Amino acid sequence: MTGSFAANSLSSVKLLNLDHVAIAVHDLDAALAGYRSRYNVDPLYRETIEEQGVEEAMIPVGGSFVQLLQPLGPETSVGKFLSKNGEGLHHVAYAVASIEKALGHLEADGARLIDREPRSGGRGTRIAFVHPGDLGGTLIELVELADG
Repeated sequence: MTGSFAANSLSSVKLLNLDHVAIAVHDLDAALAGYRSRYNVDPLYRETIEEQGVEEAMIPVGGSFVQLLQPLGPETSVGKFLSKNGEGLHHVAYAVASIEKALGHLEADGARLIDREPRSGGRGTRIAFVHPGDLGGTLIELVELADG
């Protein structure tokens, strides 16, 4: 692969920033109390995302976040994750400039997408997930910030 090909082919999916690292928890209030006690941090955002089946809290860390996720029920994606794996790392999220361009590039490149179309996320974002079996065994979330 030549340098110019790599630059052109990746321009639509360039990762701009580590948006957040998501940690699945059974009890959001208890997890927040632990982060507050041990690390003296509070969430900048806390909201329920019905479409995703979670209540989330976003703790700022530099230019990124630690996202704590509590499922709204055992049948949700995070609820199933917790019953299978217990608490811990759920996914890594990267900010992208255009989620449509990123998804188009990934689909054309043969990536295993969970979402072919963006969906609504917290903080007014648009998000999409890439299957953990696609690359490195980690669930990847693409995030387009509300301000583009």
